[in-house]
Amino acid sequence: MGSILIKHILLEGQPRNVLIEGKRFKSLDAADGAAAETVLDGSGMALLPGLYNTHTHSAMTLLRGYGDDTSLEQWLDDYIWPVESRLTAGQLQRGYMLATREMARTGTVFFNDMYFDLDTATDVVADSGLRATLGWVMLDGHPLSNRMEVMERIKAWRDPTGGRIQLAMAPHAIYTVARDEIVRMVRFARENGLRIHTHLAETRTEVANCVRDHGMRPVAYLDSLGVLGPDVVLAHCVQVNDAEADLLAERGVTISHCPCSNMKLGSGIFPYERLIKAGCRITLGTDGASSSNNLDLREAMKFAALLAKVGGDPQLLPASQVFDWATRCGAEAFGIDAGTIAEGKLADCLLVDLSDVKMQPCHNLISNFVYSADSSCIAGVLCDGQILYQR
Repeated sequence: MGSILIKHILLEGQPRNVLIEGKRFKSLDAADGAAAETVLDGSGMALLPGLYNTHTHSAMTLLRGYGDDTSLEQWLDDYIWPVESRLTAGQLQRGYMLATREMARTGTVFFNDMYFDLDTATDVVADSGLRATLGWVMLDGHPLSNRMEVMERIKAWRDPTGGRIQLAMAPHAIYTVARDEIVRMVRFARENGLRIHTHLAETRTEVANCVRDHGMRPVAYLDSLGVLGPDVVLAHCVQVNDAEADLLAERGVTISHCPCSNMKLGSGIFPYERLIKAGCRITLGTDGASSSNNLDLREAMKFAALLAKVGGDPQLLPASQVFDWATRCGAEAFGIDAGTIAEGKLADCLLVDLSDVKMQPCHNLISNFVYSADSSCIAGVLCDGQILYQR
């Protein structure tokens, strides 16, 4: 592995020389003349951690702008599932390639995916330089969702990247996967050291149907099946009450909040105060590009912070906290030794152009990045000590 010296870049309010050796930060205060194979001029830029997208369906870039302005149920039944049933490996490859390029250019260094064709996804992610947790989505009766085939492929799967890719089992939701199938998938995941990734409590309809069919709300239903635990990532969790928030915190699950998708599909407002007060582990996701229309996690940070304040408390979810959700919390949830800029940590980071008009004046770097910036302010992206994007 090579070495990179980023000279004269702003870090914690001071210009520094940051040395990366191999995959990790070697020094945050290197000498001007430190030896490195690659030298980057960081003058006029700031160094920030990369972003960790904890819930998406990446190849749904193919469906960007398709089925807009409909409810979740109509969107799935009338638009998404009919098209997905006809997707080919070649089309999925193009969708994954679009997604990884978009994420690399908007500051995302990791994504937690839930989609089809594990082999194609692995190849594209390996070539992209990004990190990913790949969960092959499972739905009852879906032509691209064959549980036995998936399990056999997962048993034979090997990470070609030396640590950037991990796998997960991804039962789609409690309303699309039968009880026994969920239990089998969770058991398989835990026997093979995999994370579990699913949607939960996204809409009022889901809650009402769960009570009708199982006599309990979605959080309690999954808990009754023995699903909830620290190895579980739950997307959305919009329709959650106080008792459920306490249970999610107690079980140590990771919640992936997807503000743009929730607003666009009319799913409701994430219960920020309730989940924060309960001590839940919260991270940030974009969802797929058909329900949020882009994979820009920086934009999701802004929407999350603003939506939290709609109820009248301007101090709820400040920029520093939502930034933490998108960086440190996301990395920790997936066991990635990154998410902060520190010596010895994996070198996942962004170079942010402070000369951009949207970053000036810079009274508070994190506030500017969350509330004012857009992806054009990102001048460089590094993941695992490699340059993925440089403007």
